[in-house]
Formats: sequence, C-alpha cells, structure tokens
Amino acid sequence: MLGQLLSSLTDGLLLGFVYGLAAVGLTLIWGVMTVINLSHGPVMALGMFGTYLLFLKAGWNPYLALLAVAVFGLVFGFLIYGVVVHRVINAPHLSTLLATFAVNMILIGVGTAVFTTSPHNIDFSLGSLEVGPIHVPATRLVAALGAVLFTAALYLFLYFTRPGKAIRAVANNRKAAELMGIPSAWILALSFGIGTMLAAVAGGLIATFFPFTILSGGPYELKSFVICVLGGLGNPLGALIGGLLLGGLEGLIPAFMPVSWVPVVEFGLFVLVLLFKPSGLLGAK
Repeated sequence: MLGQLLSSLTDGLLLGFVYGLAAVGLTLIWGVMTVINLSHGPVMALGMFGTYLLFLKAGWNPYLALLAVAVFGLVFGFLIYGVVVHRVINAPHLSTLLATFAVNMILIGVGTAVFTTSPHNIDFSLGSLEVGPIHVPATRLVAALGAVLFTAALYLFLYFTRPGKAIRAVANNRKAAELMGIPSAWILALSFGIGTMLAAVAGGLIATFFPFTILSGGPYELKSFVICVLGGLGNPLGALIGGLLLGGLEGLIPAFMPVSWVPVVEFGLFVLVLLFKPSGLLGAK
C-alpha cells in the first residue's frame, strides 16, 4: 500500500511539472498584458497533434518534435496576437476574453474537421523507472525534466536578455516603458507568442503518455486557471509550484476516494483560495 501511494504521489508530482509549464504560459500573458487567453486549451491540443504527426509521419523522436512544436507555438502566438488580440488590447477585459474565446471556437471547429474527435496516441515508451517501492513510467520523468528546462530557459530569458528585461518592464508599467523607448506592441506580441509556445510544448509533452483528441486541451486549460489562481496570477514561479500542488493532489486523491472526486477537490480548493486569498498562495498579502 505504501509503495503504491508513493508511486502515485511521484507520478502526480512529475505530471505537475507539465501542468505548471502550461500554467506559466497562461500567467505570463496575464502578467504582461492582463489578457485571459481562452485559446490556451486548443493550442495545447495543437501541440499534441503536432508532436503526433511529426512522430507518425516524419518518424521524429517525440522529444525532438517538441522543438518544432515550440517554434510553431511561438509563430502561431504572434499570429493570434497580431490578427485578434492587438485590436482589442486596450479595450475592456471582456473584449479580449471574447476575442480569445472566438479563437478557441475556430481552432476547435477546424481541428474537429481535420482530425475528427477520435482519440489518438503516440505509441512511444521509454520503459519504467523503479526506485525501491516507487514505480513510474520514464516518459513522465522525461516530460517533467523537459518542463523544468523550458521554465528555466524562460527565467534566464526574462532576467538576462534585453528582450526579456523589456517584457518585465512592460509588465510593470507599460507607459513608462514606452517613454523609455521600448516598443510595447512588439513586446506584447513576443509575450503572447512565448505564452502560446509554452502551451503547445506542454501539450506535446502530455501527448507522450496520454491519449488525446482535439478537445483534450479544454480540461488542461481549466487546470491551468486553477494553478494560476493557486500560485498567484502573473507569477510564473507560483504557477510552477501550483502545478506541483495540483499534480500531487491528483496523485494522492485516488488512493483515498474514487477518481471522480479529483475535479471536485481541485475546484473546491480553487474556490477556497479565491475566497480567502484571492492573490494566490504565493501572491502578495
């Protein structure tokens, strides 16, 4: 029993890193431009299918395919921002919400027409890892490592590169950044592109161990919102830690109650945080 519990917890924590990566993309967009991106889920699904197609049709290793998926996510994010979000960036929040929701519906509609809603999976395995009583699939471990590497790369980019510092400046005070000569429109587009890229990569990582459809991004988008609230909106580090918390819960809850209770507990925690600490567990007091 103890071995099974430890395996489930470890499995959940490893999955939590990937959840956290997806939430980092969502919270980055919010932190820089105060936009709730409802196209996040379908972009994750596109990341799943991008990895799947490169693996199946081109014979690429799924983890190598993630690099191409990352480039696609970045470019696609620029496209969404330039065509849709940029036009309503200074409008009330409801306008950006509806704009990204429209993108959500378009992507789901086109994706359903192209891929149908039949489940797909990437037939790829790295075996399993056993350490004492702990037994986890190696793909989970590699996915967690990939999520950590992408998050670390984002941190280095934001704090040690000129564009990254510009993103932080725009996030802190857009008007002051513009007065200092920072091209805010380009920086906002870059931020949206990076956020979309992280969503696509997280989707690609999830596809290496779970079956998926074009609709699969929806539940992960909801999990990303829960994680962002747990960690504090606009806090990338908080998003990663929130992902670990949510993943740990998903690993532990089935050991004590039916798996159908997992979303009940997750969204119950979501409501409690909103009620008693709306800035997030790691947010300001």
